[in-house]
Amino acid sequence: MTTRVTFLGVAGYEIAGPSWRVLIDPFLTGAPVPVADPDTLATPNAILVSHAAYDHLGDAARIAKRTSAPVVCGGEVRAMLMEEGVPSAQIQATTWGIMVEVGGVVVRPVECHHWSQGRLANGQFITGVPMGFIVEPEPGIRIYHYGDTAIFSDLRLINELYQPTIGLLGCANPEELAPLFPTAGRMLTGEMSPEEAALAADYLGLQIAIASHYYNPQQADVLDFLKEVPKHDSTGSRQAIAPVVGETLTFDIAAGDDRITMRRSGDA
Repeated sequence: MTTRVTFLGVAGYEIAGPSWRVLIDPFLTGAPVPVADPDTLATPNAILVSHAAYDHLGDAARIAKRTSAPVVCGGEVRAMLMEEGVPSAQIQATTWGIMVEVGGVVVRPVECHHWSQGRLANGQFITGVPMGFIVEPEPGIRIYHYGDTAIFSDLRLINELYQPTIGLLGCANPEELAPLFPTAGRMLTGEMSPEEAALAADYLGLQIAIASHYYNPQQADVLDFLKEVPKHDSTGSRQAIAPVVGETLTFDIAAGDDRITMRRSGDA
């Protein structure tokens, strides 16, 4: 069997397994590196939204209305989606620990140390609980999406309980987005620094650590992540990769085996 993971930029991914397809945090419209059209993207079995930040919520409402795909999200995102015209019956609100099955996809929300704030059309700010996600497209391929979390020690507990094998880990801030939202001062790291993201990969016990939360894989923080992962690898065999926006990674695992093989777009 085969699982394909396509990087859509920032923390957006399309994950296609043998029997279903999901979108996670599909920020496409207005992206500085356009990769997919939300109006022509293949219909997913489910859309997962980690939190209400614009670069994660993205085009979830637009895609959901066009495709009728169900959405898994927190309560604050649910309110924002409904305001955009997504029917409440199409949305499964959840939080850490409440595992759900939506569109044939089993979704396990996990702890995420971040914040989630959005604004409704009437100007009211709403807040909620951000989430990470674990999905298992096929036996042995358990994919963890970090949901913008900072590092925290109970990532080890997530490893103990759920054994993710592939991790999508934020290690940078997209430099291209900073001018769009000027603030006082400047952000020096993303939610995790490259070293923290590499430590998170080890806490989680991953076979494959995939950089996330960027557009340019040559950005300094992303390159540092690739250098830090082997320094903090207690297994001696962890792979680290920073895909190009639009790139598809293909994962295979043989029956009875526990090691995943990975191919990049263009590999023989």
